[in-house]
Parts: sequence; C-alpha cells; structure tokens
Amino acid sequence: MEDAYARSVSEVLDFFGVDPAKGLSDSQVDHHSRMFGRNVLPEEKRTPFWKLVLKQFDDLLVKILIVAAIVSFVLALANGETGLTAFLEPFVILLILAANAAVGVITETNAEKALEELRAYQANIATVLRNGCFSILPASELVPGDIVEVTVGCKLPADLRVIEMSSNEFRVDQAILTGESCSVEKDVECTSTTNAVYQDKKNILFSGTDVVAGRGRAVVIGVGSNTAMGSIHNSMLHTDDEATPLKKKLDEFGSFLAKVIAGICVLVWVVNIGHFSDPSHGGFFKGAIHYFKIAVALAVAAIPEGLPAVVTTCLALGTKKMARLNAIVRSLPSVETLGCTTVICSDKTGTLTTNMMAVSKICVVQSADHGPMISEFNVSGTTYAPEGTVFDSNDQQLDCPAQSPCLHYLAMCSSLCNDSVLQYNPDKDSYEKIGESTEVALRVLAEKVGLPGFDSMPSALNMLSKHERASYCNHYWENQFKKVYVLEFTRDRKMMSVLCSHKQMDVMFSKGAPESIIARCTKLLCNSDGSVVPLTAASRAELESRFASFGDETLRCLALAFRTVPHGQQTISYDNENDLTFIGLVGMLDPPRKEVRDAMLACMTAGIRVIVVTGDNKSTAESICKKIGAFDNLVDFSGLSYTASEFERLPAMQQTTALQRMTLFSRVEPSHKRMLVEALQNQNEVVAMTGDGVNDAPALKKADIGIAMGSGTAVAKSASDMVLADDNFASIVAAVAEGRAIYNNTKQFIRYMISSNIGEVVCIFVAAVLGIPDTLAPVQLLWVNLVTDGLPATAIGFNKQDSDVMKAKPRKVGEAVVTGWLFFRYLVIGVYVGLATVAGFIWWFIYSDGGPKLTYSELMNFETCALRETSYPCSIFEDRHPSTVAMTVLVVVEMFNALNNLSENQSLLVITPRSNLWLVGSIILTMVLHMLILYVHPLAVLFSVTPLSWGEWTAVLYLSFPVIIIDEVLKFLSRNTGLRFRFRLRKMDLLPKDRRDR
Repeated sequence: MEDAYARSVSEVLDFFGVDPAKGLSDSQVDHHSRMFGRNVLPEEKRTPFWKLVLKQFDDLLVKILIVAAIVSFVLALANGETGLTAFLEPFVILLILAANAAVGVITETNAEKALEELRAYQANIATVLRNGCFSILPASELVPGDIVEVTVGCKLPADLRVIEMSSNEFRVDQAILTGESCSVEKDVECTSTTNAVYQDKKNILFSGTDVVAGRGRAVVIGVGSNTAMGSIHNSMLHTDDEATPLKKKLDEFGSFLAKVIAGICVLVWVVNIGHFSDPSHGGFFKGAIHYFKIAVALAVAAIPEGLPAVVTTCLALGTKKMARLNAIVRSLPSVETLGCTTVICSDKTGTLTTNMMAVSKICVVQSADHGPMISEFNVSGTTYAPEGTVFDSNDQQLDCPAQSPCLHYLAMCSSLCNDSVLQYNPDKDSYEKIGESTEVALRVLAEKVGLPGFDSMPSALNMLSKHERASYCNHYWENQFKKVYVLEFTRDRKMMSVLCSHKQMDVMFSKGAPESIIARCTKLLCNSDGSVVPLTAASRAELESRFASFGDETLRCLALAFRTVPHGQQTISYDNENDLTFIGLVGMLDPPRKEVRDAMLACMTAGIRVIVVTGDNKSTAESICKKIGAFDNLVDFSGLSYTASEFERLPAMQQTTALQRMTLFSRVEPSHKRMLVEALQNQNEVVAMTGDGVNDAPALKKADIGIAMGSGTAVAKSASDMVLADDNFASIVAAVAEGRAIYNNTKQFIRYMISSNIGEVVCIFVAAVLGIPDTLAPVQLLWVNLVTDGLPATAIGFNKQDSDVMKAKPRKVGEAVVTGWLFFRYLVIGVYVGLATVAGFIWWFIYSDGGPKLTYSELMNFETCALRETSYPCSIFEDRHPSTVAMTVLVVVEMFNALNNLSENQSLLVITPRSNLWLVGSIILTMVLHMLILYVHPLAVLFSVTPLSWGEWTAVLYLSFPVIIIDEVLKFLSRNTGLRFRFRLRKMDLLPKDRRDR
C-alpha cells in the first residue's frame, strides 16, 4: 500500500480487511502471503565462478596475447623444438594472464558483499497479533495487514503504519535511511503533503530502523522488496559499476593498439613475401612460417604485458600513502579516479559536521534592576568529549564558570533533568552517548561548566582519567540530589520535569521548549547576584526575542527552570509545572568540523565543486553551509539551495541549469541521492559521493567513487570504493591531492613503457625491412617487457607530489594520457631506441673486433650464404653475440629513458636522480638481473644470450646514452612554448580521446 501515510487508520485497516483487536486470521495470512510474498529480501543470482574467470579474458589485447602464445607453441613444435625452449614463451604469457584474471575475480567477488550485508538490517522477530492472541514470530513470516506491537529498543521488522500509541511520546531513529541527525517523532495522524518524502511520512515506521522511545501498535503495509529497505536493495541490484577514467583510457588504448599491431604484423609479413622462397628457408611454405614467427614476435613486442601489473602496483603503493591520510581504499582504480573528480557530493551529518550535538550558546538574565539586561555566553567544543571552555560576550574565558549563579543552576538542571548516559570507550578512544543527542549535549555542558567552590576548577578535572572524567560533574550532582519522581516529556506540554531531594530542600527541575517553559515562569534568576526577581512583561519579551534569534541561527533551543516544593513531597503532577523560576536558554547544534572550512577552500582552489546533501531541513542545512563557507559569503541562496521536492518540480531545462550551480540539496531520500549522481554524470561530471547509512548504498555504488564513513554501516562500506577512517571531509580533500599525484606518476610510467615498446616494434620492423637476421628472439622481448620495463616503471610511481597539485583544475575525463606534442616526443624516443638496438646488432657484424667484420651487403644477403663461397662460416649468423649486444642496448637505453621520466618537462639537471632513490635502486637491480642472465650459463642458454666483452659494453654505452641528450632537447622545446610544435593527431593519439570530452 503505497499511500498509507495519506490514509486514515480506518482506511488502512479496511484495505487489508483486518480487525485491530484480533489481527489477521490464519486464512487471511495464507491469502496475503500468496498475494504479497514473504518478508525477505530476494537473493541475487550469483554469476558462476567459471563465467567470472572467462570474463577476465574478454579483452582484445589479452586475446591477441593468447593467440600469440598458441601460435608460438605450435610453430615451435612444427620446427621440431622440444623441452623448455618450446614452452617458455607461451608459459610466461599465460602465467601473466592468469595472475591478472585472479585479481579481477577477487575484486568482483568482494563487490557483491554489500547485498548480503543489507540483510543484517532486517529484524529477526516480531510481536504479532493473530486470531486475537499475541505471539512472537520470525519477522520473515509477517504479511501485510498483520498488527505488530513495537516498543523502545526494537528493530522494526517491516514497513508499518502507526494505528495506536500507548505512550505520550514515540520516537524512531531512522538515520540509516534518511540521514537525519536526530530521532524522529511519530504519530497516528495522516499526512497531507504532496510528493511526500520519507521524512514527511510521520505515521510510517520503516523496516530496519530502531524505536528509541515509546510504545505502540502498527499495521504492516509493506514486506520484503516492497519496503524502503527493499527499494534500496533493488537499486543496488540495478546499479552497474562504472569504469574509471583510466580504465576507459586503457580499454581504448587496447583497441587502438590491437588495430595497429594487426596492421604492422600484416605489413611485415606482406613486405617479405618476396623472401619466402629464399633457399635458406627450405621452401616457400617454410619461408612464410618464418616471417609469420617474426610477425608474432612483433605482436609480443608491441603489447606491454607488464602494463596491467605495473598500474596495479602503482595504485597499490598509492593506497598505502592514502591509508596514512585516514583514507582506506577498497578499489584500486578509485585511487586514480580521485585525480579527476569534479564534484564531491558530501553528506552533511557526520562528514561536514561531527554528528554530535553540542551546546554552543547560553543566554541568561544578568540583572533586572533597570530593565532586563541579557548576557550571552559561547561554549567551545564540538564533540561529546568534556573538553571546552565558556566565554562571555567579549570573548573572555571564564576561569570558573560554576561561580556564576545561572551557569551553576544550568549545570545542575542539565545533569538531573536528564535520562542519557555519557561514557568513554577505550577501544575507540572516544566519548560515546546512550540516549538522545540533545540530552547528552546537556551532560557535556555540565562537565564544561564544572563544580562550584573549588578554586582549582576546571584544571583539576583534567587530571582525571578519561573514564572518570566522562561524567564526573554529573555524578557529583546526582550524588548531591536524589531523584524522587519524573514527569516524562509529552508532546502537548513539550517539557519534562524531575523532583529531586537535597538535604532539607526539595527542588523540581524542568527543561523543554522555550515557549512552554517561559509561559510557565513567574520569576527569574539573576546572574549578577543570584537573586530571584519577578519575571516582568519586558523581561518576557526580551527572552522571547533572544529565543527567536537562536532560531535564526538554526540552533536547537531549550529553556531550563526550577521550582522549590514543600519538603517531603514524593510526587509531582502537571499542576506543579507552574510558577517556575527561569534559569536560562541553551542553544545547541551539530557543529561543523573545524578542518572543513579550509578543506572547502582547497576544493574551490582546485576547481572542485562541493554539493552538500542531507536529509535535514533546509534552514538548518543552510546555516551549516554558511559556517563552512560553502556559499562563499553570499547572502542570497536562491539558485544554490534546493530541497528534493523543489528540484523535482522544476522543468527539465531548469533542472539542468540548477545542477550547474547547486550547492545544497536538502530533505533528500535515497532515490534522490542516486538521481543526483546520475544527473551529474550525464553532464560529464566525475562524481565522488559520501555516505554512511544503508540509504546511501545505491548512490555510493553508482558514483564514480563512493566514499563511506568509518563509523558507518557495513552496507555502505561494502558498496563504496573508499572508507574514511576518521569520517572527516578534510581527509577526502587530502586523498584527492594524493590521487592527482598518483595519476601524474601513472602517466609518466605509461609513457615510459609505451616509448619502450615503440622502440621494440621499430627494432623488429626495421630489421625485417632491411632483410637482416632476427635481431631479438621472442623470449628476449618478454624479458625486456616484464623485468627491465616493469621495475623502473613501478619506481616512477614514487616520484614526489608537485607542490601546486591542488592549484590546477581537474583534468577532463576524456583527456588522453599521451597526445599531440607528447606523442611526437615519445615517438622520437621510441624510434631512437629501435634504431639504436638495430645499430648494435649491425655493429657487431661489421665493426666489432670480436665479430666477422662483414660488409653491409654480405649481412643483407645472409640468406644466400650457403649458395656462395665465403671467407666466413655461415654459422656466424647463428652466433648469439649480435642479439646479446642488441638486447643489452635495448635494456641500457631504456634505463637512461627511465631517468628522463623523473619529470615531464624539467631537465635532469633540475630534478636529479636523487629525487627518487627508488628509481635509482630499480635501475641498479634491473642491471644486476640482466648481468645474471648474461653471465650465469643456464640462464644464458635459456635466453639465447652470451657474455659480453668490455669493448662490446663500451659500444652499448655509446649507443644508449644519446637518448638522454635527445630528450633534454625535446624538454627544452616543451618549456619554450614559442618553439613547441602543435600536433593534432586525433586518430593517432596513443590513448584516444573520449568522444564526450567536455
């Protein structure tokens, strides 16, 4: 029943055909069960494990590698190769792919835990009226129309409509659903609000929320998927995980690279058709197979096999840095997503604020001799910790606040007219509440005021342990006064009172809504001398004016008063709540975190827009936004602040415009948060969404990066990409800065690896075109790609964060990692790497003292060696020295190129290798590993290499070092914009741009 909130109790009962005195009959239960289903959240059909595994191989580059591995293995067997050499290359390729697949399967398995944990918020049992008798049944057996009894402390088993209240007050904590900072009062009356959101439905009890006060009966109106919690479950089922910007770029790069690889491989094969019949191959078919092997080697060279592993490693290193900033990353790609975040949709309660009510202002009457003279005090401290001081209107700290008569009585009344508990939790090193937030705030105020009659107050209190300090002053007053009788809060009185006995004096303390308390007061307590004087009309008017001003500041306001009663009286009634003596007003709020204002300013500087999203009412939220600087000191909030209902009433075009300026979105429910994320994403914004409740889970999952609070629900954490250990908005901003730095480093190592692979492609392509012997074997290319490329590329991830990283605007989602001038730069470097490798190969044959010193034409015609008379044996073309020299040139030139990537544009003379010792260490380690395969015989045989002489090493260095000089020239051109070339390579961008680039 969707509109039960707008129907009267009798209409709802008639709809389900239920008698409120007897409940449903067994036949009705069976009928309703068949009609509405069971009260359980349906389980999602899980993807079979084998499908998850196959999904990881559904990538074009991966498929090319698999084909290359299979072809390599088949060709090796066709040529009669056996043992390790035939299996090595395909085995290494498949091992890499298996490792990547394992990571993917684990990630996807963890992602669906949120749906399982959502079931933890379903109640297990319910007290149900059936056939005229109450019984305790499993909550899963409830059906619409059941009459359920609910009381304080119970978790609501389904969506219910209140039909009867057995207490004066009935309150529910529905923060996990709506995000409201305080518990919500419920009643029986129907709601006439059009387009009502959850917060407007005052007569509906939502599944999974908790009753915190009162007792009553309600009729079940929704079960299972047809509850508020069920709609969240359905939203999560239909939310697809969004690919991160870097993932999209890498996917585009994969498709682009696959086409390039296919084209080059076919080109190499076609160019050499004339050589298929060369006698050295033993026939046309064998010649075709030979050049097909070269094409396969080219494919292996062009694909950066180590790129996924290096990206993962770099992001993992970033997560460690973020953990130190209290940002715990659950999804590695989200580290990079932070770098291009353009909008942060932040929950107000608990993220921008402390989610701990605190008294911030006190108003008392200083004296009434010449008309009412009002004094206001400000109170510091924004948490439940009993740490804070009281300041007068001139911002002067009061050394002993309890010496002031009104503050003294305020502390007594706050301690005694109170049912909450404040305690210290040593495991979390924090102070926690039991009971209503407003009452705990009064307990904390009593601790801050301290005790009268002690000159060492409040410094003496600071010497206590945290456990003792939590309620030391409150316990003092509770020991001095014995509680005799309590008049509970009721909605018509809007106040509560407690009768206390102290020695030969009995006192009634009262607290409640200012309009109720002031109306019952006839006297007031003066703060100047502690005298009690009559409450005049002028004083009453002045107090009401101050109460109104508290409301303008959106402070939650309470008034406190007392009355002496005859000694020995054991009870009090409503009639006793008259002739009260006014003590003072206290204003409290859920205060902003002190770090948030600076964090908001940092976001504005970085070009990131913050939208505050909250379930609280508009005026309260606007007040908080003013305090944290979200409105940038504006007075008129029109066009910046909307409630969910106001936004939904706007025409589509105006909604689009409103989204571009929106700063505050209030009175929202879960569907609105998800709608907001989708609408912003449709405007090509990269959205980070924060949340802590079950209600936030769909939006967290839909956002580009979902950020859950460490103190939040397990559902929110499981649906998120990142968890804030300290629940602090400032930690998000620090994480964004780290995300930007990580992306910059990621760009550097991607460029490094791509330029290296361009060099390998150029090497094989040039060798094939020139018609010289194979320069590098496929297994040697694998070694270079995995070991010599991987280690320095990973170390580039340790490049230091730029000092101005948060002064730049967010990068565009469609921004290619390598475009235009940069592509030209790395093409030049790659071409040099390839040519230097081929040059090393040719050098050994023509110029090396240890080589045969052939002429260039003899090297070109190596295939006809067996048909000619030569002064050298034909076996010289199978010597391992030339390929070893070529491979070593390739390794060393890439180590020098790694140093080039310490900075995109700064010279090595400015940013020296000492700025990243990890990179220096990785280069040394890579060279040690290369030495091992050269000089350890079994490894040398495995990789078809041989030890080099000093003369050969000298040639390697001569050929490798110029890559530093070339890149220094290119960096110089980059720094001098007048000399920079502007290339528009839309089709040739290494990572193609997104068509929706903003």
